[in-house]
Amino acid sequence: MAKHSLRWTRHEDLAINIERSVRREEFLDHMTFRKNERPLFSELFGPIIGLKEEWLEQGATPDELDFSTFRFRCERRFHVPVNTGRIVRRPPETIEETDEYVITRDDLGRTLKLSKGTATLALPLDFPVKTIDDWRKIKPLYEFSAERFGRNWERKSLDAAARGEVVCVSIPGGYDEPRELMGEVELSYAFYEQPELVCDILDTIAETARRVLDRVSSTVQVDLLSVHEDMAGKSGALAGPKQIDEFIAPYYRRIWNMLADRGARLFDQDSDGDMNSVIPSFLEAGVNMMHPFEPAANMDIVTVREKYGDRLAVYGGIDKHVVRRTPEEITAELEYKVPPMVRTGGCVLGLDHRIPNGTPLANYRFYVEKTWEILDREAAKL
Repeated sequence: MAKHSLRWTRHEDLAINIERSVRREEFLDHMTFRKNERPLFSELFGPIIGLKEEWLEQGATPDELDFSTFRFRCERRFHVPVNTGRIVRRPPETIEETDEYVITRDDLGRTLKLSKGTATLALPLDFPVKTIDDWRKIKPLYEFSAERFGRNWERKSLDAAARGEVVCVSIPGGYDEPRELMGEVELSYAFYEQPELVCDILDTIAETARRVLDRVSSTVQVDLLSVHEDMAGKSGALAGPKQIDEFIAPYYRRIWNMLADRGARLFDQDSDGDMNSVIPSFLEAGVNMMHPFEPAANMDIVTVREKYGDRLAVYGGIDKHVVRRTPEEITAELEYKVPPMVRTGGCVLGLDHRIPNGTPLANYRFYVEKTWEILDREAAKL
């Protein structure tokens, strides 16, 4: 499909509107293996750029384009409106724009490039931190201040809890945030050549997150802590157990131990790629839930469940690429994964990332219907 014919090009254009009917206690009990009464099924991310246009040509209804017609069974979430990461002082400045891309400069001075028609998030072309002196210049953006608390954050959070929503907070990634500042290559060297720099970045973020979430969790029951890492590819993780144990785990534990002591029950990590080699280290750091488990990167939720049991809850794990194939291949994927995950609980089944271009609408309809056929069959055995 030609880029000029795309109608939905922004990140927010791809948002989905699915029914979220599962209340807080049921979700928390299910994902912490306390109860396993009814299975959960969701769509994690929705379509990639261009798929909605493909489906529209194939006769999709408005309800199919926003996903509200498809049957799912998942939790309602509320994200407490506080900021534990960087304070953004000014919006990006456009440097150059063509039919193919937009280049901007952000508040950190980074040059970012957004490829039109293929991406919704811009990628940095350069990074502001190479030395500890560079870091000290932008360090104030990560330090604690009163502006980190959104308006009426406490009342909104208490109201959400009263409605039965899962109350969530987040922290910057222990790998992802230094990577945003330094880039993958420089960060890899810094673990060995500038460990004091990496430690100071994470200590600063940790102290700010601790102070913000200490205040939040003193008055609101936090249920779920989330962290975004995206620290792996098909060949494995970009940091190993040694770096996690030395740098990232102390940061995680500083926040998670406080929240867990106050009743938080889930610590969810988001990372694409093959994370198999570092799962044990992250479990020791407090993580007890992960997503999205990409099969193309050797992340098999059946194998993970056999290995880690009830130490690790699963969100995702169904191969998004299989949905582009035949009904028989879709069925085989579901018959392999759905029954053991329903039987053991602690899982929200769903595609492992955005639905790829070339996925026929008829296939997606079949996928949802077949998933429910197997879910209902297996749930009857519980």
